[in-house]
Amino acid sequence: MSIPDDLLPEGLADALPAEAAAISRAMRAVLDAMDAEGYERVRPPLIEFEAAMARRMDGVSPRRMIRFTDPASLRTMAVRSDMTVQVGRIAATALASAPRPLRLCYAGEVAVIAADQLDPARQRLQLGAELIGSDSVAAASEAVELAVTALEAAGLTGIAVDFTLPDLIAALAAGPLPLGPDQVAAVRHELDMKDAAALEAAGGGAYLPLLYAAGPFEEAIERLAAIDAGGALAGRIAALRQIAETLAGRARIMLDPTERHGFEYQSWFGFTLLAEGARGTLGRGGSYVIHGSEEPAVGFSLYMAPLLEAARLPEPRRNALFLPPGHDRAAARRFRAEGWRTIAALSEDADPRAQGCTHRLDGEAVSPL
Repeated sequence: MSIPDDLLPEGLADALPAEAAAISRAMRAVLDAMDAEGYERVRPPLIEFEAAMARRMDGVSPRRMIRFTDPASLRTMAVRSDMTVQVGRIAATALASAPRPLRLCYAGEVAVIAADQLDPARQRLQLGAELIGSDSVAAASEAVELAVTALEAAGLTGIAVDFTLPDLIAALAAGPLPLGPDQVAAVRHELDMKDAAALEAAGGGAYLPLLYAAGPFEEAIERLAAIDAGGALAGRIAALRQIAETLAGRARIMLDPTERHGFEYQSWFGFTLLAEGARGTLGRGGSYVIHGSEEPAVGFSLYMAPLLEAARLPEPRRNALFLPPGHDRAAARRFRAEGWRTIAALSEDADPRAQGCTHRLDGEAVSPL
């Protein structure tokens, strides 16, 4: 059976007028919130050399990228799958001499070669902000608070933030709760699976208390503090408490200290963003290192599809002015300058109401329909 030529590939979709307008409103609200806090927008290219993107951060998999050979250089190029990596490159090269901390934000399309089971989309609109030059508690607090502010600006309510400590197992395995190199991956896996019996069988019995240090923040952080790890967790616990304080009354805070999914390039701190009405994760963020410059940074990324699902931004009502054949063009320009939307007739039998018009231009005057 032949496939129609106008059928879109799996995982790709058109945004029709109402959805495209909603995307523009939400994107503008998010970027305005970032701009208001000193984050300047950058626009990296859609395509780069594959090797350059893959080496900037941990956890970036070229196998997920759409790749092809550049006919000019004969090098392998790739369509970006994550704009965070590109922002890191910009910070390490073109803006290497800019004062730190460097605050950048972005919005653009990303694509992957194959979707995953939880998200069937292969192309997504990614928005985000990066604070480069520090991954301190103050920097992490600013990033989390800005993420919540951006979601609020897009009209989201019932926001929840789930904290994690991506390098926790590596830190404990190298110190107070030692594990052999072959055990670390197995212990991480069983912690991800929340399987107590399998965790103990993998040699991670000392890590069992971490399974129960998850849930609402205040309760979970107390359970994490009760774990005897020779004081190795004290600094992390104090940092998490300080970050949580910045969100008091604005978001529900959770803690899952061993969560790793989606935090492949984060270092000591990571967070997931959720909200009422959104069926999936709205975005993720945390601290990381930009390879090449070895600069610390902290930031977050949001994805438009789940954000739009939960957004409550009101759709602005715009009056639409019908311009009959032979209308006064100077008057039409004047009304557009005042904020009117105009729709010109192409024939004498044009129906203004069918085209969504609310008013009609009669000479230099406006009449309601």
